[in-house]
Amino acid sequence: MADIKLFNISSSDKIEEYKAGTVTLEKELQTVIEKNMQTFFGVTFLESEYHTTDGGRMDSIGIDENHCPVIFEYKRSVKENVINQGLFYLNWLLDHKDSFKVLVIEKLGLKSADKIDWTMPRVICIAGDFTKYDESAVKQMNRNISLIRYKKFGDDLLMFEQVNENIADAIPQEHIKPDKAKKVKTDKTFEEQIASAEASIKVLYQDLSNYILSLGDDISENHLKLYAAFKKIKNIATVVAQKKKLIINLPLDISTVTFEEGFSRDVSDIGHWGCGMVELHLQCVEDLNKAKPLIDRAYNEN
Repeated sequence: MADIKLFNISSSDKIEEYKAGTVTLEKELQTVIEKNMQTFFGVTFLESEYHTTDGGRMDSIGIDENHCPVIFEYKRSVKENVINQGLFYLNWLLDHKDSFKVLVIEKLGLKSADKIDWTMPRVICIAGDFTKYDESAVKQMNRNISLIRYKKFGDDLLMFEQVNENIADAIPQEHIKPDKAKKVKTDKTFEEQIASAEASIKVLYQDLSNYILSLGDDISENHLKLYAAFKKIKNIATVVAQKKKLIINLPLDISTVTFEEGFSRDVSDIGHWGCGMVELHLQCVEDLNKAKPLIDRAYNEN
């Protein structure tokens, strides 16, 4: 990767360069990430060194803002094949969904466990650097994998850079255990929502998707069980499609938004799908144009 330079320009007389370095991956970085997983990655931490029934041990495990399982693996040396290791654990998890549900019940309660979404489980691999072979390998795999590079500057600054993200197709609903599938039977999947929407709403969604994706090459579009999520490392917008409108949720501070009846509302005290307490209702191109400044803010602030 090109070397990243970071400077302190608070003093006009003397500009100070922060020297990039690493932290000891054995435990220090893992501990920092586990304590701040929600802030860094939008993931709720569940357990460190999670043991599998075959004697394996995941470095960290959590559940993200879309209620999908997330496995963290930390690459401690250039030669370590952390990607294959993460995929091995992901396959184990897909075969032991009950074990994960029990973990979520123990840590977060039954209500959170009932929301688990198995359509987009993923692996996040974190390292001081990755080889070109690592980056090429993830492109060949039909699994959701993120490669995150870290750098430490001085004593107080930690940077994460998303090197590569592979987005696989959502796991079909028929692969979810029968009791879970029955529980969500009355809720339309996002694909069903779009299919039953009016033609103008389908076009509007495509315009919305094109606009959000154009904001940066670090954005991915994921079609989850009940909504579409646009994310960098964390969600920047989620979308539910109805027959005659799109409902967008943005992770913005509600105190910084002026709400407009019929177009936007505060849903911090209202149950809703998706992520973010600012909800927008889009029925036409004019609504999309009105929403763009708020979408831009969500991209820049998350």
